[in-house]
Amino acid sequence: VDHFHRELGKVMWQECAMSRNKKGLENALDQIKLIKQEFWKDVKVTGGKDELNTELEKALRMADFIELAILMCTDALEREESCGAHFREEYQSEDGEAMRNDEDYAYVSAWEYDKGEFILHKEELQFENVKPTVRSYK
Repeated sequence: VDHFHRELGKVMWQECAMSRNKKGLENALDQIKLIKQEFWKDVKVTGGKDELNTELEKALRMADFIELAILMCTDALEREESCGAHFREEYQSEDGEAMRNDEDYAYVSAWEYDKGEFILHKEELQFENVKPTVRSYK
């Protein structure tokens, strides 16, 4: 289990950190799917049935981590803008500032998991009292 945890961590750190790009996210999804296949084929859970099995707990958490990693990369790939802690390298100004797209992405992403697939539901944001504005950190 520890091997899969390390490999998944490397992929996420390299391709789905704060600064991301389409090619890296697509690469991450491919790598994570391979990790998922290897995990379910090769995972070994030791320990006994008559006591708390921490290896089984780790394996179950790892299975969740894999699905969460797929969702994180899918969501980052879906959002074609830079905003907050999500910085897509393709969406920046010449000065390196984040380029938001409030017209197309003023929603909260709510993801549903159904039969092995993630389905995006968009919960639109209503700005009544405060309107979104560009923030510059320079």
